[in-house]
Amino acid sequence: MKKATVWQYILAILLIFVFLTPVFYVISSSFKPINELFSANPTFFPRNFTFENFQNALSRGNFLVYIGNSFIVAISSTILAVVINTMSGYALAKFRFKGDTFVMILILSTIMLPLEVIMVPIFSVLRTFGMYNSLLALIIPAAATPTGIFLMRQYLLTIPDEVIQSARIDGASEWKIFTKIILPNAKPAIATLAIFSFMWRWNDYIWPLIAISTRSKYTLQLAIANFSGEFGSDYSSIIAMSAISMIPMLIVFIIFQKQFVQGTVQTGMKG
Repeated sequence: MKKATVWQYILAILLIFVFLTPVFYVISSSFKPINELFSANPTFFPRNFTFENFQNALSRGNFLVYIGNSFIVAISSTILAVVINTMSGYALAKFRFKGDTFVMILILSTIMLPLEVIMVPIFSVLRTFGMYNSLLALIIPAAATPTGIFLMRQYLLTIPDEVIQSARIDGASEWKIFTKIILPNAKPAIATLAIFSFMWRWNDYIWPLIAISTRSKYTLQLAIANFSGEFGSDYSSIIAMSAISMIPMLIVFIIFQKQFVQGTVQTGMKG
């Protein structure tokens, strides 16, 4: 093994340690009783292992409802984002029309706009259509994102135009080309987009705070933030629910990690 490779592995291990230590500490702390959390001599691993924190949070905080709401929002918005962004990326990558470059520049320019700038217009539109204080208010605005469109466009540019032209010569419709050629070849980019979309919606806090006012429609992140005030800062239960909130993202990434790495590498191959 080359010396440079050894140092690369050492650096990678150190980075893994730095990034994962806080995650493992939260998970470990979720199994500690309250007196250990505020001990003068804290330990990384619990001295008295307990599931009481999870039991208290699930029984007192109605967190099963909030977890269900988060899954509905994250899964629904991810499916919509994959469908809409893939179609948009395909159109911008493989169809030439007047003003296509301007449209792409316009879409990319919106990436520079923070959510705070467009909160009021989005809120007004949702209220006009009667979607305020509903899960649709969290699902619909995330259906199309400039980042998702750009990601899919960049990846679909790597698919040779000759493949699509051959399919058209053979009499294939645009829908058949999209479903039989584009989608199977775009699996890495779709997996990357799905991971990002699920992560954004699952961890979102600011927009649910604005769009949802009824407690029964809270998402998990919003419920965790409000759990502190209602029950007098029950930090043991908050940490337990924070640990649970990490699990879906870890599962999604473990399942799609191969496609995620392949997709993020190939999206920058061709401009």
